[in-house]
This record gives sequence, C-alpha cells and structure tokens, in this order.
Amino acid sequence: MTGSILFDAIVFLLGAIICVSIAKRFGLSSVIGYLMAGVLIGPYVLGFIGEEGEDILHFAEFGVVVMLFLIGLEIEPKNFWNMRKTIAGMGGLQVAGTMLLSFIFFSLLDFEWKVALVTSMAVALSSTAIAMQTIKEKGLMETTFGNSAFSILLFQDIIVIFMLGAIPLLANTDAVSTTTTHENAGNLLDTLPMGYQTLAIILSVVLIIGAGQYLIVPMLRKVAQTGVRELLIASALLIVFSISSLMEYVGLSPALGAFLGGVVLSSSEYKHELESTLEPFKNLLLGLFFIAVGASINFVVIAKMPLTIGGILVAVILIKALVLFITGRVFKMKLDQKLLLTFSLAQIGEFAFVLLSFAFQLNILEQEQMDILLVITALSMSITPIISIINERLILPKIGTKESIKRPMDHIAKSQNVILVGFGHFGSTVGRFLRSHGIEATILDQDSNRVDFLRKMGFEVYYGDATRIDLLESAGIAQAKILICAIDNPSVTKEITKLVKEKYPHVELMIRAQNRYDAYELLNMGMENIYRESLDTSLSLAKDVLSKLGFRKYTLNQQVQNFIKYDESSLRRLAAEPVQDDNYIFKARKELEEQERLLNEDFKRGIVEYDNHWDSESIRKVLEDQQKDNHS
Repeated sequence: MTGSILFDAIVFLLGAIICVSIAKRFGLSSVIGYLMAGVLIGPYVLGFIGEEGEDILHFAEFGVVVMLFLIGLEIEPKNFWNMRKTIAGMGGLQVAGTMLLSFIFFSLLDFEWKVALVTSMAVALSSTAIAMQTIKEKGLMETTFGNSAFSILLFQDIIVIFMLGAIPLLANTDAVSTTTTHENAGNLLDTLPMGYQTLAIILSVVLIIGAGQYLIVPMLRKVAQTGVRELLIASALLIVFSISSLMEYVGLSPALGAFLGGVVLSSSEYKHELESTLEPFKNLLLGLFFIAVGASINFVVIAKMPLTIGGILVAVILIKALVLFITGRVFKMKLDQKLLLTFSLAQIGEFAFVLLSFAFQLNILEQEQMDILLVITALSMSITPIISIINERLILPKIGTKESIKRPMDHIAKSQNVILVGFGHFGSTVGRFLRSHGIEATILDQDSNRVDFLRKMGFEVYYGDATRIDLLESAGIAQAKILICAIDNPSVTKEITKLVKEKYPHVELMIRAQNRYDAYELLNMGMENIYRESLDTSLSLAKDVLSKLGFRKYTLNQQVQNFIKYDESSLRRLAAEPVQDDNYIFKARKELEEQERLLNEDFKRGIVEYDNHWDSESIRKVLEDQQKDNHS
C-alpha cells in the first residue's frame, strides 16, 4: 500500500497475531488463522499486499522449502527402506487412483487430454504444509493416521520429481516455440530443446545428491571447527538457499530440491544441528506461506464463474476423499483413522502451484484454465481445516464411535477400580506395573489400530474417545475409585478431567502433565494428583550421576524425595502467577534459591546413618577398610 517493506512486515505480523489468536481462542487450527489473515489483508478485502498476492506467494514458498528440507533430514535412507511398502503402497495407490478419476472427470469437462493429465497430476498432490502442521498441532504424529498420512505425503513429494520430468514431454513443438511469450519464461528449461529438458531435471537431482556428499558435509566440518554458532546458522541457510536457487534456475520447484538435499544430509553428523537451527525459521515462514495462500484467492475469477469453480472444487475434494478412504480400507485402517486420513488430505497441495505454472510456461495450459485451477487449489487448501473440524466434531462422534460398539464393549461392564486413559509409551508402563501387582485397570485408547495390536499382546484395551461421558460410563466410571489420564494431549487431558470432576467428583484423578506450565493449568482447575512426565526420569539421572561421583546412595534417595516435596510445594505457590508476568520471574527465582538452600541444609545435617546397601562402591570400600583398621 505504501511500498515500504517495514509497513508490509507490520501488516503481515499484525494480521497473523490477531487472526491466529482469534482462531486458537475458538479452538481452531492456527492454519485457519493464517489463511483468514491472508484473505483480510489481500487485494480483494483491505488491499494491503501485492497484486493478487502472487508475488508474495512466490517468496512465501520458502517456508515450504525449509519444511521439506527438514522432512528430508528426518528420512534416513535406512528408515526410508524399512517404510518402502507403506510409502509405495499407500502413496502409490492414492496418487494413481486420484489421477485416474481426475483424468476421467476433466476429460468429461472437454479438457484436452494433455491438460486433463497435467491437471490430474496437480490434483493428486495434497498439502504437506497444511497436513503436517495440523497433525503436529493435534499430537497425532504417532497414531496410525499420522504415520499413514506421512507416508502418502512423502510419496507425493518424491513423485513430483517424475511429474516435473514428464511435463516437458507433453508440450508439442509449436507450443515450445511460443513459451517465451509468457511472463514466467526465463529459466534454463526454456532455453533447452525438448529432448534435453528431462535430462536437465535428472542431472540437477544428481548434482544435489553429489554436492551433499562431497561438498556440503566437508564444508560443515570446517565451519564446526571454528566453534562459532552463528556460522553454523549461516551455513544452514546457505545450504537451503543454494539448493533452492539451483532448482529455480533449472525451472523446477525449490522445495523439491530442498527435500532431496535433506535426505542426502540425513545420515550426516550435522543432522540434528541443522534441524534445531532451521526449526524457528520454518514455523515463521510457513505462517507467511499460509497468509500468502489466503491472499492469492482471486475473488474476481470466482465472481465470473462461481458455479464452475464451485462444482470443480466439490468434485475434486470428493474424488480425493473417495480414493483416500479406499486406500485406508485396502490397508485395513479402522474407521476413525480412515476418516481422519480422508478429510486431512482431500485438498490440492502447494506443489500444484509449481506443476501448473510449469505447464503454463510450456503452453500446455491456457490463461483462463490456469486462473481457474489456481483459485481451486487455493480454495481447497483454505477449506481443509474447516472440513477437518466438521469431521472431528460432527462426523467422528456419530460415525467413528460406532466402531467401538462393534468391539466387545460388553466386557467393559466388568468394571475395575481403576480406569486408565491412553496406552502409549507412558500409559503402557503404568498399566504393566499395576498388572504385575495384581491390579487390573479398564484401559481406553482412541487409536483403534493400537487397540487391536495391544489386544494381541494380551492387554484388555478398549477403543473409544474418553471425552465422551457415555463411554466413561460404559467403562464403569460410576463405580471406579481412580481415573488415570496418561495421554499426551494437554487440551484433551483438561477436557477429560473437567468432565469427570463435574459428573463424578468421587473419582480420584491422577493426571499426566508434560511440563510445569501444563501442571499450572491443571492445578488452577482444582486438580491435585499431577505427574510431570520428565520429573522422575531427570532426577533419577541426576541421582546416578552423583552416585558415580562418590555420594552415598541412600542419602541421594532421600534428597530426591526432598527435592520432589519442595518442588511440588513451589509449583502450587507459583501456579497462581501468570507465566509471562515479571512478578512470576521474580518469584520463580526466589523459589529456586529457597529450594537449593533447603536441600543444602538437609545434606549438611547428614540425614541418615550409614547404610552400606545404598552406598557407592568407593564409599563401601572406605568403610570396609575402616572396619579392618578398628579390628586390628
């Protein structure tokens, strides 16, 4: 609006802060907030940013570039090979099925076969940015749905390479001769004869793989030797910028090159350093990308052809949803997991912008077709979070829970004194320890695939959403004495505890908290039995360190108990203070000083007599020598 980069930055940041805060207040995904911010500050509402948002969208794609580089870092070749059946099976079925149905649909709309094929390629791809952001926000990465979605998205990210290599083969000679008429022309592929364009794509991929092994890793070793962290940050950004620049020069997607570069570096010793360095940049730039997608929705095109665009949009989402549901069925996913997969990946993804733009450069697509498809892509991405919310709040409670009724829920009538909600790594440890002491618990878990697996392992686990009071009643909440909440989603934990406290106040709640801040919220809700998941483990490690340094084991055990007692008292005193408030920082520092003083006094008092069974080897030897000297 003013042409100032500072003004533009203020507009983007203010829009993000306001809209995302409102979205989170209503329990919505942050993606919805970013998209709404883009629509509001875009050229068709308040008009704060560029013509149709296309320029800023091009820059914002760097967020997707960084994200795919980090995804590539997580894919070690060995792990990738172990996942090959799931990736190739689920991903291949989804892409092939979607392309086939989409090609038939667009052919029926009288699209030329080349246009229909390119469009079906774009439609087959889902948004890695939106899907992964939502999955991580909801803590679903370790579920069957999360693993399946990741496998499909990973296959799509790889198959894009071959799609981009195939598109030049679809352009005829006449079309290629006129590519320079498009504004987007000017990369290496535009200057090459038809037969060499696919070769250039393959060579660029080979170059990235070779550079990762023989150039980037040696460079990082040299930089690491300096010991200057700022140089490592600069190196990480240089790697991503360089790979992106190379791919853009060739005429391909920078995100694709970044993904390949990440895979190449996934086995290097600098993998975790690169991840931790780039993670903050990724989150900020992804937010910018979502804003740009919202701003790129061309309301002029929508106004000209609302029925055409609306009809194609609905048809595309239905086609993708159908194929995804069938994919989940073929791979024997349970109903709730299939529905999550279906509604989470039913949009067209960010790589569609790349494919469609590339096809437009080669004159495969006409301007009007290009405008329609870009709008449909942006709209499908924008409404996905809304569709997911409808699924979670309206469809899953009515349809998904029927699966729990098909399971032997009548066995739940055999109610126990203890109900255990969540049977992941944390909950299963609790359940196994209870069972080893003759205490059987009624176990509930919302991941139906995990329920089946654990049943085969001999555990009495039942499928169901513990936020539903009717399921808790079927599990015997009215007769139970204790409910253990061992899930790792703080918002769901709070919902369950609030529900049980209101309806069944006689049940004692024992709740897992991820950290101090979650514990503060639970304490302020009136909860008493809160167990921070890392507290005992970290103290156990610290105790063993001191033992190996010569401290007496029994004394250390007593000191650990004292630390927990003092820390729990401090936790309750600090819970009333707002965490961001300066007063909290002041009081927290005072509490830390007081804890250290009390522990030091306890230690100096010598709180226990000698007990050789708890002592370290070095102290035990000293005591034995002293006894020998006394006898002599």
